[in-house]
Amino acid sequence: MGNIFDLFKQIAKKESDKSQPITWIVASLGNPGEKYARTRHNAGFLAMDYLCQKYGNIKLDKLKFHALVGEATIGGARVLLMKPQTMMNLSGTAIKEASDFYKISPDHILVISDEIALAPGRLRLRKKGSAGGHNGLKDIIAKLGSEEFPRLRIGVGSPTHPDYDLVDWVLGEFPKEDHEALFSAFGCAAEGVELVLSGKFDEAVALCNSHTGETA
Repeated sequence: MGNIFDLFKQIAKKESDKSQPITWIVASLGNPGEKYARTRHNAGFLAMDYLCQKYGNIKLDKLKFHALVGEATIGGARVLLMKPQTMMNLSGTAIKEASDFYKISPDHILVISDEIALAPGRLRLRKKGSAGGHNGLKDIIAKLGSEEFPRLRIGVGSPTHPDYDLVDWVLGEFPKEDHEALFSAFGCAAEGVELVLSGKFDEAVALCNSHTGETA
């Protein structure tokens, strides 16, 4: 009978978690559709997929706020997980709608994006900052009217030749030699997200920003 009572407790806890208010938004950036699924610009979406699997196979299957969304409890916080479906350059539309609905301030909106200035698999977590040339972040800043939101950038590398078109680069798929480093980065990023949501931002920075992208 003990196992049955344990099951009842788990069900009750899940129902209790669902009744808690959303206090954080974690939004990953990318372009919707199979055409873009494995491209460098979708590193944020891929990291979100890893995060959802790590924390109980969370489903982002509801279309709301111009995004695919799901709810979870991570690091003790009730969080809305988002994949904006507006295309990368209009990512701010979805995030602004969600933040207005739940009354979430920018400092509780964590954005996960790709970053060409970092080598594949490297990570950079910061509390705030400029868009750094990233159009998705630029739109979020414009829509929120603030740069005061944390962002976790995932390195995808830069073009190997100065004449390489940047759009073609970010919309190109990851080469096989980058896969292991990226998978390692997604694991570290998921741990970093949990630390941020549990109020341990400095620990998250130390973890993520020291990640080399190298695998054992």
